[in-house]
Amino acid sequence: MFPQNRPPAPLQPPPGSSASAASGTPQSLKLTYPETLDRIKEEFQFLQTQYHSLKLECEKLATEKTEIQRHYVMVRQIKPLRVHSKTEIAKRLNVICAQLIPFLSQEHQQQVVQAMERAKQVTMGELNASIGVRGLPPLPHTQQLQAQHLSQHAQGLPMGPHPSGLPHPGLALGGGSGLLALSGALGAQLAAKDERAHLEAAAAAAAAEHHRGTGTGRDHLIKRLPSLSSAADLILSIMNFFLVPSIRPLSSAYSFHVSADGQMQPVPFPPDALLGPGIPRHARQIHTLNHGEVVCAVTISTSTRHVYTGGKGCVKVWDISQPGSKSPMAQLDCLNRDNYIRSCKLLPDGRTLIVGGEASTLSIWDLATPTPRIKAELTSSAPACYALAISPDNKVCFSCCSDGNIVVWDLHNQTLVRQFQGHTDGASCIDISNDGTKLWTGGLDNTVRCWDLREGRQLQQHDFTSQIFSLGYCPTGEWLAVGMESSNVEVLHVSKPDKYQLHLHESCVLSLKFAYCGKWFVSTGKDNLLNAWRTPYGSSIFQSKESSSVLSCDISPDDQFIVTGSGDKKATVYEVIY
Repeated sequence: MFPQNRPPAPLQPPPGSSASAASGTPQSLKLTYPETLDRIKEEFQFLQTQYHSLKLECEKLATEKTEIQRHYVMVRQIKPLRVHSKTEIAKRLNVICAQLIPFLSQEHQQQVVQAMERAKQVTMGELNASIGVRGLPPLPHTQQLQAQHLSQHAQGLPMGPHPSGLPHPGLALGGGSGLLALSGALGAQLAAKDERAHLEAAAAAAAAEHHRGTGTGRDHLIKRLPSLSSAADLILSIMNFFLVPSIRPLSSAYSFHVSADGQMQPVPFPPDALLGPGIPRHARQIHTLNHGEVVCAVTISTSTRHVYTGGKGCVKVWDISQPGSKSPMAQLDCLNRDNYIRSCKLLPDGRTLIVGGEASTLSIWDLATPTPRIKAELTSSAPACYALAISPDNKVCFSCCSDGNIVVWDLHNQTLVRQFQGHTDGASCIDISNDGTKLWTGGLDNTVRCWDLREGRQLQQHDFTSQIFSLGYCPTGEWLAVGMESSNVEVLHVSKPDKYQLHLHESCVLSLKFAYCGKWFVSTGKDNLLNAWRTPYGSSIFQSKESSSVLSCDISPDDQFIVTGSGDKKATVYEVIY
């Protein structure tokens, strides 16, 4: 720490002092006051240098720690193979099959046609049995799911004429379990174990060359064509080569079950996680509504004809039934020009819109008149409203206030009925149970609270380590989804201690909405993402990346459309594809 690893010399009194005379120290070792000050200055400068050096080292360590934490989060949030990747795999399979089919004889083409007919009726159990014949383990649920998704995106094979002049039948890879079902049905036709071993060795060699990056795997398969005994062998070898290595990344976990004692385990998704009635496959953007300001609030009418977007000072009304509409059909000036709308709720009849934002007053708009007008205003003591909810009977409005209170309004009489007090910071989000008996609110005080609307009291409180930005109550079950500042989405059982924790967002989760069927929900974030999740365990159904933070979202009552509002001053309308 000191120069040359020596401590500073003891300070000596200046010459001529009584202390100097008494000590008898030789004159050469004594320091004058200026020399003493110079020595102190030298030592101070050295210590200051050491301090700055240690400070830089500390900052470096802090940066490394942050980087390690970032990588840790990235590792935990590794996403499974997406639909577009599956489509690419299917395309590769189609191209290669199209190149190899012309080498088959007419007899083998007929085998392929018969196998296709069989493949349309193959069940997943039969598929696993067929694969088992080849000495391979049955597909895990996640791989079955991947195969089923792949089959949905596979297209028919383009075929050229056979050298003999016989046109090739198209390999339409739809129906049943698609590509894997086809391979399973064809696998049952393999003749003998020695030939199966020979085939698998060839496919393994081709796969090895492919994974070494030599690009010769396909060439190897073509060279092996004379030894393949049937079309079944050919298709199966292709499946081994391309499909199986491609489904392995599905083991990356992003959904975790958290038990009552805090133990986290990756969730094994059931076979019907992404398939079945009411489960969408993806969402397609069909409208872009250029609001002109950051869109903090959106809602869509029951008829799905009108969309309402809230930005600075006003709500704009859009008619999305007209394709390519570029401008709003109306503008509702609700607040001062610089104050943002934070929430807007439309009554089911489409005749009344309630708007709240950065003001102490809620405005109730009559939309049935030729020109929309304010028919009532509700004023509270809170400086701002962050979120709104409407009771199922449409008689009561609940307002989440910036002071933490939940204000209950009688819409018929336009009067304040009561206030729920409990949040110690702003109440940021709200939802109500379908039977109208329970209210759920989230706050900037890191809590989620449940209120009994009949007795007017708090029933439950859930404490978190992050601010709560969004929540939704499942319409058909006992699940509550919560979006957090920490980037997590948590799905809580309202009467049991266990929950699911979902990791796909990379920043704050700003809005959240359940589909009306209750089987799925969406969340949006500061990371520009719209994520769709399966209820309750959170398998990722689809994901859309927008160009800016996605601040708000809504789902139409028929679950056919999703609307989002974003930081790039626009709203986006998605059509949900089933």
